[in-house]
Amino acid sequence: MRMAAWIVITTVSMETAGMAYAQTYPTKPVRIVTAETGGGNDFVSRLIAQGLTANWGQSVIVDNRGGAGGARAAQTVAQATPDGYTVLLYSSTLWIGPLLRGEKPFDPEKDFAPITLADRAPNILVVNPAVPATSVKELIAYAKGRPGVLNYSSASSGGSTHLAGELFKALAGVNIVRVFYKSGATEVLDLISGQVQMTFGTAASVTSHVKAGKLKALAVTSLQPSPLAPGLPTVAASGLPGYEAVALHAVFATAGTSASILRRLNEEIVRVLNQPEIKERLLSAGVEAVGNASQDLLAILKGDVARWGKVIKEAGIRAD
Repeated sequence: MRMAAWIVITTVSMETAGMAYAQTYPTKPVRIVTAETGGGNDFVSRLIAQGLTANWGQSVIVDNRGGAGGARAAQTVAQATPDGYTVLLYSSTLWIGPLLRGEKPFDPEKDFAPITLADRAPNILVVNPAVPATSVKELIAYAKGRPGVLNYSSASSGGSTHLAGELFKALAGVNIVRVFYKSGATEVLDLISGQVQMTFGTAASVTSHVKAGKLKALAVTSLQPSPLAPGLPTVAASGLPGYEAVALHAVFATAGTSASILRRLNEEIVRVLNQPEIKERLLSAGVEAVGNASQDLLAILKGDVARWGKVIKEAGIRAD
């Protein structure tokens, strides 16, 4: 009886100490480790860092560690002291990359503690205006009647446009051919000229051309309609139930970080992401602010690994 009481008292004391620590956190600069300067990871990291600095009155700095497919940034955080002062912001390359490379320099589920999904960026399924399809169902029917004739463009192997195309092929049961491009700009120009017939482009790369009538938009690749493409239906609701292909940015702490610190980080980062000016800046960059619970991020990660692992294996995709 005395032992049980001691365990209860000790547990309560530890939880109280953790809550007290979270209330005073942060007492020194917090570091957001991410990819190289200038890309999407860096942009989102700096928006969050600026917001946290303003709210906390404590410096939050961005530490750019590019290269090695995210391994440098990831390993920096995986090996950090689990005290909440070093966090990781990275795209879904963090957990999809190891599936493409066939190696695992870190374990996305075991080496990190999820904090929140920062944003998502659906692709837009667009076709050259000469393609006689005005919906996903019509496009699938057209492709099935011409196996191996339709080409879709994509840049890096295993990138968002490539995976979106391969998932479309698998779920629709169509034979469309991937055409690889090193340059996104060349890819879009060839789509407009009819050298290729379709792609799953980012909102930033295709929206202006859709508005100008140079490309025809059929659907977005998120499960829900997107503010990035107002009025456009989803692929999932247009003939391919369950279809989803979105690029993500998420925030993680080092595994072993206390639950109280993780809650504080989640609350504060979600607070920043919910600010109207932050949402607007992200939309202008072609992504939607999210900010969700840590367990929701973990579920998304696991779902991505299962879905994309199957697509990657069946299509034989390997990183460039």
